[in-house]
Amino acid sequence: MPDQPNFILFMTDQQRGDCLSADGHPCLLTPVMDSIGGGGTRFRRAYTTCPSCVPARRTLLSGQKPFNNQMVGMTSSPWEPPTTMGHELQKAGYQTAIVGRQMHQYRPDSHYGFEYMREDYGQYLNENQPNGGGGIRGGGISSNGWTAAPWHLDDHLHMSHYVVNEALEFLQNRDRSRPFFLCVSFAAPHPPLTPPAFYMDRYLRMDLPGPYIGDWATPPENGGIGLDIERPTVDLKGEAFRSAAAGYFGLINHVDDQIYRVIDVLKRGRREFGDTVTMHCADHGEMLGDHYLFRKTFAYEASARVPLLMSMPASFGFPRDQVSNTPVCLEDIMPTVLDLAGCEIPENVDGKSLVPILRGDDSPNVRDVLHGEHARCYDDVFNNHFLTDGREKFIWLSHTGQELLFDLENDPQEMHNLATDSNESRVKVWRDRMVDELKDRPEGFVEGGKLVAGKTHVPIPPSV
Repeated sequence: MPDQPNFILFMTDQQRGDCLSADGHPCLLTPVMDSIGGGGTRFRRAYTTCPSCVPARRTLLSGQKPFNNQMVGMTSSPWEPPTTMGHELQKAGYQTAIVGRQMHQYRPDSHYGFEYMREDYGQYLNENQPNGGGGIRGGGISSNGWTAAPWHLDDHLHMSHYVVNEALEFLQNRDRSRPFFLCVSFAAPHPPLTPPAFYMDRYLRMDLPGPYIGDWATPPENGGIGLDIERPTVDLKGEAFRSAAAGYFGLINHVDDQIYRVIDVLKRGRREFGDTVTMHCADHGEMLGDHYLFRKTFAYEASARVPLLMSMPASFGFPRDQVSNTPVCLEDIMPTVLDLAGCEIPENVDGKSLVPILRGDDSPNVRDVLHGEHARCYDDVFNNHFLTDGREKFIWLSHTGQELLFDLENDPQEMHNLATDSNESRVKVWRDRMVDELKDRPEGFVEGGKLVAGKTHVPIPPSV
């Protein structure tokens, strides 16, 4: 294995873990993303431990759990981490770069270990769109809602196209005396749901799956009519659902084709890029109408499970086309990259190196159970904690005290809540695990060995 391979991380915003052809999606085309897993490992049970943009990216940057990096929900807060993946790679001699959507951290002028940064899409669009183009919102589509329409400007002005332009410029002009780490960060498929017309039309022609409605879910009053289109509670059906799903799937398919522009450069430049690790992940998923919900922050699979695929250079000698069912998370990317780069992993990193899995070890000891959470965002009733071993998932809504248990192997869309009296012994096993996970939290989630609902659960937790 080379001492210092290059790294490219393709990162999407709001892509569900089931939105890959390789994951069995019935209509979505993602051959390029799939090929990254085919060149190494696809992690089928990858999760974000805090399913919204800012806190999820903080876990990626720091390798720390949400509580340990002091953000357990969506907010803006000054952050001065002791180190980041970028800082550690820079110390090891890497040129670190990010193009496209940045990491949403505060302060915006803090680079968090990236020495090369390009996020000038707004300026680029203003300079190149026709008079009256209206910018990214010129088509009248919300940046957080479920409405959708084809992109209203020329395809080459779409942000996903621009992001790859910037990635290719970095690869052309980088410092060739150093290895590099490049994050190619897309805003898609986060709304606005405005893919180029070809991609939206492709999915409007298909029979689209969903939305999936569990027997435990409650619809909004009046079918959601009259609610703000950016509200997280929806009842999408008919044309409303078809348009939203076609817009969402179209954005992912478009990103997949754009990623190939970078992969093609790597393939044609094997001498230069032969020892390059390529990876794909997302910060969180999208409910897309499942269980009468839209957007993110939820513990359900559509929101919390994300794609994670890693392709290894042939020189590593690692197995190809592996599928791992071990529960993993975004925190694991930093120690994995550092391990592959031959760097020491800082003691304050909570994530685990996935190299034993990538290497094909018989019994890789990564973790048995993964914890995630999200504090107040839209409404306290959505505050949540979850635990999963990749086979089952236990969810505790910390404000209401509601418990949900799902059999992920036999019920991947979480249609049937097993947290009933008839399954009390099974539920108790998970409840006790949650008590053990939260017993030392300063919010007071546990008292007298029992979970206590209604405690304050806010994005910036109190100090221990």
